[in-house]
Parts: sequence; structure tokens; C-alpha cells
Amino acid sequence: MSSALVALLLFAADAPPADVVLVAPREFLPALKPLLDHRQAQGHHFGYINSTQSADAIQAAIRQAAAGGGLKFVLIVGDAEPAARTDATIRARSVPVHLHKAVVNVKWGSEPEIASDNWYADVDDDHLPDVAIGRIPADTPADLSRIVEKILAYERTADFGPWRHRVNFIAGVGGFSPLVDGVLESATSKLLTSGIPAAYDTRMTYGSWRSPYCPDPRLFHATTVQRHNEGCLFWVYIGHGHATGLDRVSIPGERFHIFDVDDCRELKAQSGAPIAVMLACYTAAFDQPRDCLGEELLRTPGGPVAVYGGSRVTMPYAMAVMGTGMMEEYFQSRPATLGEAILAAKRRMMKPLDEHNPLKDANRLLLDGIASILSPSRDLLEEERREHLHLFNLLGDPMLRLAHPTQIKLDVPREAIPGAKLQIAGTSPLVGQGVLELVCRRDMFKTAPPLRERFDPTDKGLAALHDVYVAANDRCWARWGLELPGGEFATDISIPDECRGPCHVRLLVADGKSYGLGAANIFIRQPPPPAPTTRTERQANHEAPAR
Repeated sequence: MSSALVALLLFAADAPPADVVLVAPREFLPALKPLLDHRQAQGHHFGYINSTQSADAIQAAIRQAAAGGGLKFVLIVGDAEPAARTDATIRARSVPVHLHKAVVNVKWGSEPEIASDNWYADVDDDHLPDVAIGRIPADTPADLSRIVEKILAYERTADFGPWRHRVNFIAGVGGFSPLVDGVLESATSKLLTSGIPAAYDTRMTYGSWRSPYCPDPRLFHATTVQRHNEGCLFWVYIGHGHATGLDRVSIPGERFHIFDVDDCRELKAQSGAPIAVMLACYTAAFDQPRDCLGEELLRTPGGPVAVYGGSRVTMPYAMAVMGTGMMEEYFQSRPATLGEAILAAKRRMMKPLDEHNPLKDANRLLLDGIASILSPSRDLLEEERREHLHLFNLLGDPMLRLAHPTQIKLDVPREAIPGAKLQIAGTSPLVGQGVLELVCRRDMFKTAPPLRERFDPTDKGLAALHDVYVAANDRCWARWGLELPGGEFATDISIPDECRGPCHVRLLVADGKSYGLGAANIFIRQPPPPAPTTRTERQANHEAPAR
């Protein structure tokens, strides 16, 4: 009998084949029991691999479990500390990580090896993950218990409020060159938001003082924390990072702090804990001597329920492909679990472009075109994408259940004018309290922000940045509450006099057990000027007299 076969132990002799393999130290199993019981109640069946073996033996055992065709998830529990190689005590509570040889990101200044759990998820040596995988990098049973409590609270919460349809972006400045930064900013902003349906509320916080999305730089850190604590579905950071923190915001003559490991104590999500997506270097470098930012975020009771980030130097092109792919997988394919969303996004990013239907891959075409001109590794785009399969790892449970909304159908006129009464009809299978909103389109502003050609370093000038920031993220023209009886409904709203341009009508409804979202487009056109009633008025308007 092979060592791999001995390593794979089913929890019960008569249990069905495992769809989940658990790799963990035995001392962690009692702290894991509440989560395992929860998953088994959902229909999952576990196999167990003792983590004291080598990485090769663990991989062989995973492949043996996958041979039957039913394996879908691998959950690793335990850190990957380098001291495990020499310290038996640390080794006993750790799970080894695979070090993948780097080819492309070394051109960007990275180390020659990438810490990656993707290797365990590849069961057929094609370099693509075949099962969803995640690691809970707990150092102690107490750490693990806190993380398990957060996961269970996330899935059991009956709070279906506004946080469920909110996605908050925090972005630093690339710092490559004005041309490259400008192109990356516009492309990434467009691509990351275009895949998010209109029913969702997106908010941007951006570290360039020229942008209307830049708050007072002195408040950038506080704003970043606020965007987490107000509750959101995804809390996304885009920019530079390092193992223990994020880049700093730079203004002429000064730099300001964004966030690091010491700030995690400030995280207290008011509603559901978000899923943190760190599109930045090193933020998930879980194999370092000191716990990385991603590990500390996951360990914090009021922090994210899961963290997805890079373990080494990441690259703008492949990171943008992965980020947009993940957003599109979540919002369009609606996978049941976070691990399946990441697995699909990773496999999708390695597919060739659809030459027969280029519109299907419009986002990839744009990103590939930009990268072919601006990227230092423009001749290695496929290799760069493949390397990001290893660079990005999930710190959290891949079986984390994702609550997708019921889709609500709205029937709204194509256009209207300010001040008019507007009838909205729809169909909602849910019975409950609804919130109806009239909002301007995501790429528009209610009021055009000022152009910034010169930086004003005074207190008044910095405070003015924040006023514009608040206004830029406020897209709501009006909001109404309504009771939905279930089934068809209709209501009338009055369009505010100041409302203009392309808008959405969107509806959020919750019934205590689930929630629903709907949205429809509408254009609020400028009302026609009043018809002149006298000869003088007609002449003033350059009109010929009526005959």
C-alpha cells in the first residue's frame, strides 16, 4: 500500500467518496469541528490528509482522492512558515507550500520562486487548477476558532441589507509613468466596473489628487477603513503593496499612510464581513517569517471573511485579466462558492481569445492590446497569465457559500423628463420591504467634478478634495421605500427636477431569508424650453412668427 493511500483517511468507513480533502494538523481538528459539521450538513464528504508529510506526498494523496472524479475542494489548514524546515514544533502545526519557479515576474524584480497552493489543485500536470483550493493559515487552534466563527457567521447572517449589493474599490497610483498610469487607470476602472450589473452600488477611493475619487489625503487611511466597516460584498484594493501593508498616497511634498497589519484592529464590519481582493504584490505572502497582511486580515474578528491576493510581485496585465474574470464569474455565472468562482476565473484567463466572436472577449482584447504595447514582458503574455495562477492564492475556505440575489424584473419607460411622474412596474417573488432608487450611471456624475490642474496644499484645498470625493460617490438622485406583496407590483415616483442624463432605476428587497435585486435603464432628458407666447419672446428665441 502506497504512502499516499495510507495518508488518505475517510472519517467513516462507510462514507461516500470525498468531495473535499482536508489537509491539516491533527491538533487543529477539534477547532475545525464546528465548520466540518456545518459543511457535512450541507452535503459535503471529507477525506483527511495528515499535514506532517512532505508536499510531494500530500499532492500524491490529493491526486489519489481525485482519481474517482468526485473531488471538488481542497481545504488546507495551517501556516507555511519557513521555520518549519528546522523547528519540529512549528512543523507540527504547518502545511508545506509548493515553491514554483518564476519566469516572468522576475523581470519585475521578484524572487525566483513563487509560494503557491495551485500546485496541489492541479491533479493532471497541465498547470491548470482542477479543483477549488484555499488555505486557512492559522497558527494556533485559538486562531482557527476565531476564523471558523467568522465563516459561520457570514453564512448564517440574516442581514440582507445594502452591504449585499455594494462593491468598494480602493486604488493606489501605479507610478510607472504618466502615460502608462493613465492607460492602466482608465482601462482597469472601466473593465472592473463594466462587469458589475447596474443593480450593484460601486464606490471608488483613488490615491491621485487629480481624480474626483481622491478624498482628503490626510483621511485616506480612515476612508479605507470606513469603506470596509460600512459593510460590502467585495473590498478590492488595486495598486502597489508589500507583505505587511499597502502603498502610500503621494501628494506634492508629502505621503500618507493607507493600511498595514497594525491597522487590522480598526476593522469592525458593521454588517457582513467582505471578501477582500488584494490586486497587489505580496499581500498574500503567507510563507514569510512574519504573518502577511492577508493572514492578519483573515485572523481579525471584524475583518474580511476571506482574502484573495498575490504571494510575490504581481503584474498589471495578468492581474487585470484575473480581476475582471473573477468579477464576471461572480456576477454572471453566479457560482455557489468562492472557491469555484476563483477556479473558474483562473481557468478562464488561460483560454485563448474567441476569434469567431471578438465581442465576447472585448475586455481581454483591450487588455491584451494595452499590454502588447506597454508591458515590459509583452512577448510573454500567456506565460504572465499562467504565472498568476500560482501567484494568487485564497486565504480562507474555498467552500464559502456565496449568497446570490433573486433577480427582480423591472419595467421602466426608456426616457422621461425631470419633474414628471414615472410609473414603475415589476415582478418580485419576494415579499418584504423594498428600497427603490433612481441613480445616475456608474461612469457619470450627478454634478461634473472640477478639473484639477494645480495642487492646493492648504487646509481648505485638501478639505475641498474630500467634498468632491463624497459627491463623486453619491450617484443617488432619489430613494423611496415600498412594501412588496410578492408577484407583480407597480408604483409611481416623481423624478427630481435636477435629475439629468443616463440613469438606472434599481430595487433592493429582502424577506429575512434572502434578497433580490433588479435594475433597468432610463434616460432623463432635458425638458424642452417653454413655447414663446408673444412676438417679442419669439423674436428673442430667433423664431419666425407663427402664421
